[in-house]
Amino acid sequence: MKNKKVYFAKIALAAAAALALAGCGMLAKKDEDASVIKAKSVQRWDYLIAKQADKGYDFLAPGYRKTISREQYAHNMNGRGTRWTKVAYNSQTCDADTCTVRLGVDYTIKLGGLAGDTKSMGFAVEKWIKVDGTWYYLPPIASPKLENPTDKPAE
Repeated sequence: MKNKKVYFAKIALAAAAALALAGCGMLAKKDEDASVIKAKSVQRWDYLIAKQADKGYDFLAPGYRKTISREQYAHNMNGRGTRWTKVAYNSQTCDADTCTVRLGVDYTIKLGGLAGDTKSMGFAVEKWIKVDGTWYYLPPIASPKLENPTDKPAE
C-alpha cells in the first residue's frame, strides 16, 4: 500500500512539474508577443513620422492591404495636414490573438494665418491582430484617431 502512495505521489509531482513548465512557456510567449507588438507599433509610427508610410504599409493586416495599394496608402498618410513629430509607447492589453495598444503622439497642425503652426499631443489607440503567427496593425475604417488628453468622457 505504501508503494502505491509513493508511486502516485511521484506521478502527481511529475504532472505538476510538467504543468508548471508549460505555464512558464506560455508566459514567455506572452512576454515575447508583448515586446514584438511594442517594437512594431513604435516602428510603424517612426515610419509615419519620417514620411515613409510605404515602409509602414508592411505592418498593416493582410486583409486591409487587399483594400489599398502601398502607393495609395503612402500617398494618404504622407500627405496629411497633421505632421507627427514623436511617438511614445504607453501600454497594451491583450487577449489571445488581439491587442489594444496605447501610444502618445506629438504632432503639429498648420492652422495658417496668425495662428501658424500649433503643437499638441494626443493618444493613439490601436488594434493589433495575430495572423499566421505574425502581429499586424488593423486600422479603423476611418483615419487613425488621436484623442486629446484634456477631453472629458461623455456622461
